[in-house]
Amino acid sequence: MVIILLGPPGSGKGTQGLLLSKAKSIPEISTGDILRGAIKAKSPLGEKANEFVTSGRLVPDDIMIGLIEERIQQDDCKNGFILDGFPRTITQAEGLEKILNNGNIKVDFVLNLTIELSSLIKRLVNRRICSGCGKIYNLLTMPPEKEGICDSCEASLYQRKDDKEETIRERFNVYKRQTEPLIQFYSNHGILKEVSASGDKDEIFKQLNKVIE
Repeated sequence: MVIILLGPPGSGKGTQGLLLSKAKSIPEISTGDILRGAIKAKSPLGEKANEFVTSGRLVPDDIMIGLIEERIQQDDCKNGFILDGFPRTITQAEGLEKILNNGNIKVDFVLNLTIELSSLIKRLVNRRICSGCGKIYNLLTMPPEKEGICDSCEASLYQRKDDKEETIRERFNVYKRQTEPLIQFYSNHGILKEVSASGDKDEIFKQLNKVIE
């Protein structure tokens, strides 16, 4: 089974991707993980990507498409995979489609996690992350027992710079501009399904499972 997860930053793609990965026994693949892995391995594409990452520039589509191609050819992807954060543009979607067609692989579902901007802002401005173990908290729905301290490792919690309201609004608007054509692209293919990302993670997971089963 091949699944693509779409949704604005903070909609829970990573969380749901990991839950689906465990449930379906297929890997969850994020662009961030691929980039870090390729750069650490110092592969030819990883070296090229690193030039852009270290200078703060966006990694070009052709390099990202190449990294995705390398990743899905690995053994753990033989029964399928979940893509989180890719594709983001029509160019990337067309590149992915070409790769999959060459391998006689089809995308089964494109799951679009939808959420209102107001709900997204409320969720993200209250998000806190442990500086030690990386555990994620929400001051409204899942606060730590001690203010500013992780329950698991007692390290301090911090707020990501891009979890400020002004940044959230900008990232949301950029996402909408980039992905509106992408949503239409997959809708035309008849494989796009929309699921509300406004509830808690367990309820969202149940809804995703209903769609793909």
